[in-house]
Amino acid sequence: MRRTSNAVTIQLAKLALVCFSLLWLSGCSSKPPKEPENLCRIFEEKRDWYKAAKRMNKKWGTPVHVPMAMMYQESSFKHNARPPMQYWFGFIPVGRASSAYGYSQAKTLTWDDYVRETGNSWSSRSNFDDAMDFMGWFTYKTHKINGVSKWDARNQYLNYHEGWGGYKRGSYRNKQWLVKVAGTVDQRAKRYAAQYNKCKDDLDSSWLWRLFFA
Repeated sequence: MRRTSNAVTIQLAKLALVCFSLLWLSGCSSKPPKEPENLCRIFEEKRDWYKAAKRMNKKWGTPVHVPMAMMYQESSFKHNARPPMQYWFGFIPVGRASSAYGYSQAKTLTWDDYVRETGNSWSSRSNFDDAMDFMGWFTYKTHKINGVSKWDARNQYLNYHEGWGGYKRGSYRNKQWLVKVAGTVDQRAKRYAAQYNKCKDDLDSSWLWRLFFA
C-alpha cells in the first residue's frame, strides 16, 4: 500500500514539474522582444512568431511587416495589453475606455466576428498566433470592403482604428493625432520591410543550414 502511495506521489510531483515548466516557458515566450525596432531581431529571438507571421501571410496574403508594425503601435508586443483604467475624481475606478485586449488590441465584438467567420473558437487575444491570424483576417477584410491594399500600412491602420464604416465616412480626417500615428505606423512598416528583405533568406533557411553556417 505504501509503495502505491509513494508511486502516486512521485507521479504527481512529475506532473507538477511538467506543468511548472510549461508555465515558465509560456511566460518567457510572452515577453516582448528585446529589440522591437528591428524585425529581423524580433524573429531571430522568437522563431515561433516568425512561423505564425508566415502562416498569416500564406493564409491572408498580407506581408508580415504590416501587421507587425500595427501590433507594435497597438500593444508594444505585450500579450496582456489593454487600455488604461479610467477614474472619477482621480481615484474611483469606472472601467476602461474600450474592450481592446491582447497583442492586437482587438475589441471584443470584432474578435467575436473573427471567431464566427473563421471558426477559430479556441483562439485567444493573448496568444500571438491567434492575434497575428486575426490581423491577417482584418487586413484581408479591409482590402475586400474598402479596397485598401494589404501593403498600405497607413490606411490599413486607419481602418483598424476607426473600423470599416468609420474609414469609409472619413472619420479620421478630423483626428490629426490619429493621422500622425498612422504615418508613424507606415514609416515603421517600411523600416521593417527593408530589414526583413535583408534577413528573410536566413530566417527561411533550414535548421541544418543554420547549425553549420550561421
